[in-house]
Amino acid sequence: MTTRPRGNLFIVSSPSGGGKTTLIRRLIADPPGAPLHFSVSHTTRPMRAGERNGREYHFVTDGTFRKMAARKAFLEQNVVHGRRYGTSRAEVLPHLSRGEDVVLDIDVQGARDIRKVYPRAVSIFIVLPNLAELERRLRRRGLDRDEEIRRRLRAARVEIRKARQFQYVIVNDDLDRATLELQSLVRATRVTYARQRTCLDRVFREFR
Repeated sequence: MTTRPRGNLFIVSSPSGGGKTTLIRRLIADPPGAPLHFSVSHTTRPMRAGERNGREYHFVTDGTFRKMAARKAFLEQNVVHGRRYGTSRAEVLPHLSRGEDVVLDIDVQGARDIRKVYPRAVSIFIVLPNLAELERRLRRRGLDRDEEIRRRLRAARVEIRKARQFQYVIVNDDLDRATLELQSLVRATRVTYARQRTCLDRVFREFR
């Protein structure tokens, strides 16, 4: 009986406005091979214009979030900019068990917590070339007041200092190139021996 390998878990993090969501959307739309499952996080923050419940996030009340946390429904949960965010077990574990690759869009603190419970996760940090570019992007998207933008920039300085904790870092100064680099990381992970062990051991036996 052939044992199906577990899927790969890809963690993609960046400061707010760093471009990780755009890069993940591109990766999901054009995966290097088999499709990837995007894990939709739960959050208590309000839905923004253009968002849809169940696509960007599962938008829930604070009470619902707390009930889920009490029954240990989350792999990780954190408070970011005053709002609760969590990665549910149901969005990740069944897919990994079926051998499907899963992508997480989470902050630095959440990435650290996921690596504690799933050390095999592949961690990728997205960073812009400088702080001025990050501020420009935050202002261009028009979602936050000046005070909130300053708070996000302060948080970015702290988060970027933790980039060295990640296995891979992509500088998002060119969207097409950054997308290609992200796709390449997924492709390379999929052909490691650990990922293909069952299949490769069968091949290697042919040479005995």
